[in-house]
Amino acid sequence: MQKIPQIIPAATYRKVKGVIQQTGYNGVVQLEVNDLAGEHEARMVKQTVADLPQTLLAFTGSSGRSVKIWVRFQRPDGSLPDTRRDMELFHAHAYRQAYRIYQPMLSFPIEMKEPVIDRACRFTFDAEPFYSPQAQPLVLQQPLEMPAELSYKEAVTSEPEPMKRMLPGYSSYHTLSLLFDNALSDALKGQSSEEGEEEFKALLVRLGTNCYNSGIPEDDAVRWTYYHYREEEQELLIRTTLRNTYEIARTPFGSKPCINPEMALAIATEEFMKRRYELRYNNQMGEVEYRERNTFCFSFKPITERVLNSIAFNAMKEGLKVWDRDVKRYLYSDAVPVFKPIEEYLCDLPRWDGRDRIRELADAVPCNNPFWRDLFYRWFLSMVAHWRGYSNTHANSTSPLLVGPQGSKKSTFCLSIMPPELRQYYTDSIDFGRKRDAELFLNRFGLINIDEFDQITTNQQAFLKHILQAPVVKTRRPHGRSVQELRRYASFIGTSNHKDLLTDTSGSRRFICIEVTDVIDLSRPIHYEQLYSQALAAIYGGERYWFDREEEQLVTTHNQDFQEVSPLEELFQQYFRPANKNEEGEWLLAVGILEHIRRKSALRLSTGKIVHFGRLLTRIGVISRRCSEGKVYFVVKKE
Repeated sequence: MQKIPQIIPAATYRKVKGVIQQTGYNGVVQLEVNDLAGEHEARMVKQTVADLPQTLLAFTGSSGRSVKIWVRFQRPDGSLPDTRRDMELFHAHAYRQAYRIYQPMLSFPIEMKEPVIDRACRFTFDAEPFYSPQAQPLVLQQPLEMPAELSYKEAVTSEPEPMKRMLPGYSSYHTLSLLFDNALSDALKGQSSEEGEEEFKALLVRLGTNCYNSGIPEDDAVRWTYYHYREEEQELLIRTTLRNTYEIARTPFGSKPCINPEMALAIATEEFMKRRYELRYNNQMGEVEYRERNTFCFSFKPITERVLNSIAFNAMKEGLKVWDRDVKRYLYSDAVPVFKPIEEYLCDLPRWDGRDRIRELADAVPCNNPFWRDLFYRWFLSMVAHWRGYSNTHANSTSPLLVGPQGSKKSTFCLSIMPPELRQYYTDSIDFGRKRDAELFLNRFGLINIDEFDQITTNQQAFLKHILQAPVVKTRRPHGRSVQELRRYASFIGTSNHKDLLTDTSGSRRFICIEVTDVIDLSRPIHYEQLYSQALAAIYGGERYWFDREEEQLVTTHNQDFQEVSPLEELFQQYFRPANKNEEGEWLLAVGILEHIRRKSALRLSTGKIVHFGRLLTRIGVISRRCSEGKVYFVVKKE
C-alpha cells in the first residue's frame, strides 16, 4: 500500500530542487465514506451522490471498501483565495458545508477528518468512477476566522435486545456471563455445609430463580449451569429443576436482575463515556484531554470544570443517575488510556530515505562558523535521543544561541525545528525567577527557546546551570500532594540581539554561540517526518549523540568572542597583563591586584568581589599557584 501514489485534491504542487512546493489552490473538498462492505455498497454511494449537480468526482478507494467524493467551491466572484491563511479558512468552512449537504442523503456515515489542505488519498483503480466536468461549484463567502467546533447531538435510541439494554456496551455473551456469575454467587450464599442431592436441588432452585429474575433465557441458564457442574448423571436434574423453576415463577421475566446497582451504573457510565467521547491522559501535560465523537471537533482539549459538568449533564439526559463526582472518578482512573505525544510521534515515523536533512536545516542559518552544521547535527541527535528516553542520568545540557539583529528570523527558526504536530510542546516564555514553574517546564515542553538570552541576570546563572543539566524533575505538580520524579523532555535553544552575552566565568561549553550574518532562509519547506527519521536512524545505528571533549573545547574556544567583558577585566587589562613563564613578573594575591587597581584608578572597589575576580583571572589565562598566603597570580604591571 505504501507504494501506491497519493493524490492531493485541494491544491497543486511542483518539485523544485527536490523540494515539493504548493503553487495554487483549486477549492476541491474531499469527503470520505469508509468501512463499506464491498463493491456493492460503494456502487450505491456513487449512484446516490451522482444525483447532485455539485458532485465533481466520486470513485471507489484503493481498498475497495470506501468512496471518495470531490466537490468544488469558489467565492461569489468566481475567485479562490491566494494566501495560505485565507486558503485554510476557506477550506475549513467549505468542508463543513459539504458535509452538511451530503450526509443527510447518504445511508452510510461520512467519516469526519480534519479539513487540512494537504489531505491526500491513494490512487485508485476504480473502473467506473463518476465524473462530471460540468459540476456546479458551491459558492462560499471568504471567511475571516476558523469555524466554531460545533457538534450535532447524537440520537439516543432504545436497544431492542434485553441483554444489551441491561448492560449497554457489552456483547450478549459477556452480559450473560456476568449476570449468570452474579446469580450463581447469590445462590451459593444460601447453601449449607451439608452435601447431597437435596441440597444440590435447593441450590438449583435458588439459581433458577435468580436467572429468571435476571432475564437469562432458560436454555442459556441450563447450558451455563451444566458448564459449572459437568456430571452426566446430574444433567437431567439440572434441566428439569430449572424448567420447573421458570414455569412456576410469578414475577415478570427479567424484572429483578441479580446485579447490584453500583455495578450496573459503573458499566453504563463506561459505555456512555466510550460512545460519546474520545479520552486520553496526556502524560506530558499531566491532564485528561477529550474530543467528542461524531462532531467537527478534530483536536483534543483539556478537561475543565465546565466540560466536566457538561459531561455529567449529558449523561443525566440519557437517563444515567450519575453525579459529577462519578464522571470525575472515571476520568481520573485507569479506564482512560495514557497518551505520550512525543514518543508516539517518533514511533510512527517512516523509514529514513538517506538524505541529510538535519544539516540542510542548519544551512538555513547564515554564519561564519565552519563547525555549525556538525554541532547543530549533534545537538539535534541529542534532543531526539532524550525525547526517546535514551539517558536518565544525563540531560541535553548544550544549547545553541543564535545571535543577530532584530528581523533576522531567529525565533522563527527555533519554532520551525518542531513539527506542527508537536508545536504545543514548544515555548519561548520561561521565567527563571519562578523556579518551580521553570522546573515543571522540563517535563511539559520538548523544546524551550530562551528568548533574549542576555536578559538573564547574574543571580539566575546558577539556577540556569541547574536547569540545563538536570536529568530528571523532582517537584510537586500544581494541586499535587507529594513530590514526584518526572521525566525530563526539554532541550534548550536561545536567541539574543547582543553579542556580549556570556557572563559565567566558569566556562561556556554549554552554549553553541552562532552569529547570524543575514536573514535566516525559511523559504524551503521542511520534511519533518524524514528530518526526525534521520535522527532516529542515526541513534538506532549507534551514532554518538552527546558532545565529546574535543567538541566541547571547540565550542569553548569559539565562544570567547561572545564573552562579556566586565569592568573589572577592563581595569585589569589597563593596569596589568598576564606574565609568561619565561619573563619576570610578580606573584600577587587577587586582593593585592584589586588594591593596586583601586589606587591607580581612584575607584571604589568592593573586596566582596575577590572570589569572582580570581575566577576572572583564571578564565583569561593568568598563571596561578598555591602558597602559604593563598592563591597568587603571575602578572606584570603596566607603566
